[in-house]
Amino acid sequence: MENWVMWLVIAIVAIAAISGSIVWATRRKPELDDRRDEVDADGSVAVEATDEDTETVDGDGDTAEAAPTVQPETPEPTGGRLVRLRSRLARSNNVFGKGLLALLSSDKLDEEVWEEVEDTLLTADVGINATMEIVERLRERVQVLGTRDAGQLRGLLKEELTAALDPELDRSIHTVGQDGKPAPVLVVGVNGSGKTTTCGKIARVLVADGNSVVMGAADTFRAAATEQLQTWGERVGVPVVHREEGADPASVAYEAVSTADDKNADVVLLDTAGRLQNKTGLMDELGKVKRVVEKREPIAETLLVIDATTGQNGLKQAEVFGQVTDVSGVVLTKLDGTAKGGIVIAIQRQLGVPVKLVGLGEGPDDLAPFEVDGFVDALVDGDD
Repeated sequence: MENWVMWLVIAIVAIAAISGSIVWATRRKPELDDRRDEVDADGSVAVEATDEDTETVDGDGDTAEAAPTVQPETPEPTGGRLVRLRSRLARSNNVFGKGLLALLSSDKLDEEVWEEVEDTLLTADVGINATMEIVERLRERVQVLGTRDAGQLRGLLKEELTAALDPELDRSIHTVGQDGKPAPVLVVGVNGSGKTTTCGKIARVLVADGNSVVMGAADTFRAAATEQLQTWGERVGVPVVHREEGADPASVAYEAVSTADDKNADVVLLDTAGRLQNKTGLMDELGKVKRVVEKREPIAETLLVIDATTGQNGLKQAEVFGQVTDVSGVVLTKLDGTAKGGIVIAIQRQLGVPVKLVGLGEGPDDLAPFEVDGFVDALVDGDD
């Protein structure tokens, strides 16, 4: 009898425990549903989107856009960045401000000294034609004035460098598309130029200037490039349109422009795969990206990213990319890491287009709009 009672008690306890588990699971189900992983048709796993983290999906069911999931940062204002970062041009200042002024202040400005002036400018990658013009004008003006005064020589040097940089060129980023549509901005460059990082920094520049931006990860050959671009986008609240590794870059670019149009964005920034300028097939593919995008909207801007430390090789890159994509502006990176500040003059002469942005460090807001006066002041005066 006692055994029977004992087993009855055990059964009652077991039933109560099971009932409690069912109730607990029922109450937890909505929470679990909110956090469950959803498996796409291709077998990949993607966390189900919430109202705060929406995803745009293309017709094939592939994720096309990754929306920001973190609190966006506020980029530093672009005005005056070059002035703030002028100390980063110390290496170039050693050549122009200290080296050239020391030569021009020589007791005797003979032929040998002027040859040294020419060599100094050529070493700084100013370019042969520009160097000859600068030296010829300096010789003439110094001779006419008969001056050895350091202040006057400094002023003459700054005037000639300013003229060589052509201050009348339009250095603004074109952010107005046709008929109020988003302005497609194509970012191109060779492998290793820091193109994807620079693309993220350009997005920060555009956001800081009050533009709404969508980025397109059209570098589909490197998964790391897409992930990198998404990280940059998340930091400033810019959505990134992307597809799986190996997808057609032109279709990603087209989808990005369509998404920007749907969102009424001001600019769609398109990061393309890094190319070697001597690879004809890859350059043809870049031309295809441009043609496909222009079926939707005309390209407003093509920015060529060049590593300033590559020197004369950067000039070759500029020439080849200019033939394929109608480059409208140059972004010169790593200018803080070289004494060859004259590359700005040489590239503008080679392409006939302005340097619009310069990279002066590794920080997220160390990409500065190029200002001729501020640049020349930094080259010649340094931090004085």
